[in-house]
Amino acid sequence: MHFLKRFDAETTRVSAPAVPKKPRIGLVLGGGAARGWAHVGVIKALEDAGIHPDLVCGTSIGALVGAVYAAGELDRFKQWLVDMNLRNIFSLLDVSLKGGMIKGEKLIEYFRTHFVDRPIDQLALPYGAVATCLHSGMEVWLREGSAIEAMRASIAFPALFPPVWRDEKFLVDGGLVNPVPVSLARAMGAEFVIAVDLNTDLLQPWMRPEMTKPSLREILSNSINIMQLRISRGRLAGDPADVLITPKVGHVGFFDFHRGVEAIEVGYKSVASVLPALQMIR
Repeated sequence: MHFLKRFDAETTRVSAPAVPKKPRIGLVLGGGAARGWAHVGVIKALEDAGIHPDLVCGTSIGALVGAVYAAGELDRFKQWLVDMNLRNIFSLLDVSLKGGMIKGEKLIEYFRTHFVDRPIDQLALPYGAVATCLHSGMEVWLREGSAIEAMRASIAFPALFPPVWRDEKFLVDGGLVNPVPVSLARAMGAEFVIAVDLNTDLLQPWMRPEMTKPSLREILSNSINIMQLRISRGRLAGDPADVLITPKVGHVGFFDFHRGVEAIEVGYKSVASVLPALQMIR
């Protein structure tokens, strides 16, 4: 009788249903200049929905926001964006005649002082950034060393910021090769990838009769938009995310960094449409 009781108990333990393992969630933040402030809204909406990524990586402005998030500084950073105005932006710009229009020293020093200034392996979340080797065109994954220097290389848009010398290479903006780096998140161990693409509504395939000849700024901005859109589509076709979030921020200009509140709100609202697809990881 004692043997039967022991056997029944062991049988019960063996046949108990296994608890599903939660997948390792990777958050991918794409490039997009001033439109990148939408990433802050996306992250806040995910957290409010109970979704907390296990790792984060990004390209260009996505690398910047990703570094802040990985360092646990997102709330302070959001407040900084809310308070930002044109005067604040101009105070962080230092004009240069070599390598790019902006040296970037003031901006980097500001971030070093107020937000991120620690090695990548000491951040609260695993973090990676994408840059491009200026001479070979190779995609470079930055996974070690200074977080702020990795971010700096990833945002070094040609002619705007000077290239960054690292590991015997000059590095520039990662958006030239991989604007939405899903492949990096997979390599970092992500089993479920949530990606944010800021380039889906950049182009307007019509021309109004009253439109005048585009200005130099419009030509530059639209040319960059075309490049980003085409590269994003190609890379995402080969490296698809499990869930793709697409904030409609095409109306935010490339240099409209003072429109943070607007971009954050759009980013937050964009998450609602994908929440059903995220039920399995909540």
